[in-house]
Amino acid sequence: MNWKKFEKELEKAILSGKYITFLVGAGLSVESGIPTFRGKEGYWKIGSENYKGPEIGTFRMFNLNAIEVWKWFLFRKTICRKAEPNRGHLILKEIEDLLGNQFALVSQNVDSLHKKAGNSTKRTYLVHGDLDYARCGDECSDTLYSFPKMEDKTRESTISLDEEKLLECPKCGEYLRPHVLWFDETYNEKYYKFHTVTEIADNSSMLFVIGTSGSTFIPGHFINRVSYFNQPIIDINISESEYSYFLNDYPNGYETRETSTEALEKVLSIIKKIKYEN
Repeated sequence: MNWKKFEKELEKAILSGKYITFLVGAGLSVESGIPTFRGKEGYWKIGSENYKGPEIGTFRMFNLNAIEVWKWFLFRKTICRKAEPNRGHLILKEIEDLLGNQFALVSQNVDSLHKKAGNSTKRTYLVHGDLDYARCGDECSDTLYSFPKMEDKTRESTISLDEEKLLECPKCGEYLRPHVLWFDETYNEKYYKFHTVTEIADNSSMLFVIGTSGSTFIPGHFINRVSYFNQPIIDINISESEYSYFLNDYPNGYETRETSTEALEKVLSIIKKIKYEN
């Protein structure tokens, strides 16, 4: 990556007054010990069958076996609850402080680490939901409830009858569901701010894509929108992604094969330099 050329583009982006957008995926949280859905830790055993995370995290599986889906998410919630923000999360907080209302954080992560790091809710858009909340699985209302409070769960943990009552919707008695976008669902504005983040993409002077393989819809959607306006796109990932082929040919595309923390440290240093010089 040509960091000198990037610095000039970043200065231009800051002076434009438009959004500088950070689109974040699961790779950012790996350094905090949170496994990805698609990684080797993303399997779940039901009876004698092994299922992948993208098979467990579906509305279809919830309808077939809500308790097994809850076991999976209670286990993942335990991991998230114990995790702490890593340096990459903290850098994003520092960048927000420097950029103010030009900063937009669009995160595919549901682990609450952006909140723990101190990023503001008004500039953070959780497009895959938030594991701090649950809602009625039957959609009797759009009320968000606090995620059920239980003791830490492992892969082998069961759910007691008393705990099962905590999983019932207070209004209708049906099972609650974690407030996350499942793999067989589509984005919407009500829960996932899809139209809002699309507008942000269209008004971005620079897009950072951090720690995501591009297997979900949002990265490609953002890259299409931002590249339509010929704005710079920077891919920060330790390996190639679904959109590497595009960025290699895109005149304003940048790629760096570093960890999120390593690359963001450089970005933060450049932003400080630009801010202090202007």
